[in-house]
Amino acid sequence: MPRPPIVTIIGTKKQGKTTLTVKIAAELHRRGHRVMTMKHGSHTFNIDPSTTDTYKHYHEGMAERVAMVSPDKFALVERWADERMPEEIAEQFLSDADIVVAEGFKAAALPKIEIFRRETGKRPLYDPESPQSRHYLAIATDDPELRAHVPVVLFSEPEWLATLVDLIESKVMRK
Repeated sequence: MPRPPIVTIIGTKKQGKTTLTVKIAAELHRRGHRVMTMKHGSHTFNIDPSTTDTYKHYHEGMAERVAMVSPDKFALVERWADERMPEEIAEQFLSDADIVVAEGFKAAALPKIEIFRRETGKRPLYDPESPQSRHYLAIATDDPELRAHVPVVLFSEPEWLATLVDLIESKVMRK
C-alpha cells in the first residue's frame, strides 16, 4: 500500500503539541476521515510498565517483538537497531489511514504546523531562512504580532481549528 499523507505538529516543549494534535485528529475524524497518529518519543519511552508480564517478556526474555492483546486493543513493541523515518513507519504500519497526524518529527521533510505560545518566553522554531520553512503549512499561536511567510492562525479566531484542518485537507490530503 502507498504511504498515507502525513502532517506533523511541531513546537518546543510545553507549547501544547499534544493538545493540538488531539484537536486536529478529532476534527479530521468528525469530517469523516480515517485518522491515525504517531508521536516521536525519546530513547527512554516505555508504554509498558515494569510491573507487567509483557515488560518481562521484552526486557528479561529479550523478545524481539511483544504483542499486547485484549478484546478491544492491540499494541506491538518491537526492537529497532536504527531510528526510522515517519514516512517509513506510516507506510509499514498506518498505510490504511486517510491522514496521519504526527506529533514531533520536526526534522522530517513533511508538512508542518508549528504551535507557539508567547507566554512560555521561548521563540518560535520557524525561521524563514531555514530549509525547513518550505515545509510549513501554518503557525498556530496566541501571538497577534507573529509574522511569517505562511498562514498565522490565531487561537483568538473563532474558526482557528477549522482553518487548520481546511489547510490539511487542501494542501496535504489534496481534497
